[in-house]
Amino acid sequence: MNDARAVHPKILLADDEPDLLALMQETLERQGFEVATAADGVEALAAIRQNPPDIAVLDLIMPRCDGFTVCRELRRDPLLAHLPVIILSASGSRDSKVEGLDLGIDDFITKSVDIRELLARIRMILKRTRQGLDANPLTRLPGNLSIESRIEEAIAAGRPLAVLYVDIDQFKSYNDAYGYEAGDRVIRRLAQILVQATRQSPGPPDFVGHIGGDDFIVITEPARMEAAARRIIAEFDAAVPSFYKEEDRARGRIVSTDRQGAIREFPLLSVSIGICHNALKRLDSLAQVSQLGTELKKAAKATAGSKYLLDRRKD
Repeated sequence: MNDARAVHPKILLADDEPDLLALMQETLERQGFEVATAADGVEALAAIRQNPPDIAVLDLIMPRCDGFTVCRELRRDPLLAHLPVIILSASGSRDSKVEGLDLGIDDFITKSVDIRELLARIRMILKRTRQGLDANPLTRLPGNLSIESRIEEAIAAGRPLAVLYVDIDQFKSYNDAYGYEAGDRVIRRLAQILVQATRQSPGPPDFVGHIGGDDFIVITEPARMEAAARRIIAEFDAAVPSFYKEEDRARGRIVSTDRQGAIREFPLLSVSIGICHNALKRLDSLAQVSQLGTELKKAAKATAGSKYLLDRRKD
């Protein structure tokens, strides 16, 4: 399993006052933080989506897009929904604070900013987030506790349920040949593809979770499961060439070591999906779903190339 390797916590600062922005950046960098800055809300959203930080500090009133609008957009994005946000405001009115709390803002600081107070609150929120957040540090997607809870809730309610177990083929050989940073980029790209694919589905939003490493879960309904799997495969296969050097793309394979340490050739990355669902038979427990999904995914991985395998058994 790949880990997030950032040694220093990452902060995104957004404020349209250049002097204050520079002061906050300088102070936080001296305290060991990795700091990115934005002059307005549009820049802040773009920077967060390109390189998600550990926490965002946003001015409330900014050109083009205010802090509340940025937060609202983050909360709609499964990849960024849990990102801690601190809002800076010159007014500090009760109505503003109530609106911020309704949006899930983690803290509200009234200007003029006391840098020591801001630093203390950032540290407190990061500590609390590390202790309580069920999210994968690399992709920011919900982790095993959230996955298990979603499946158990659907089973208990008797709702239509389809669970896609998604896994990257040949990932170890790619990691060995290209390194962990390249492997992490592949994992993050697959996470983005999964979220984008589920957004295209009609009806209520699907759930995307990250089990760990290159293993993911998509929870949807039987009516949408095959279309979702086909979209995931098409998008991942389209992205695969960008993961490789030109010579490996041309050759269609790479040279790496297998699990026994022997050097051999491996195909390019692909994705396998095992799908269990309750359209044809009842699903009674999380353990049953996990067993079926793992079995189907393993069977899908037995053949070359990207593919999905649907459970068509009725008993």
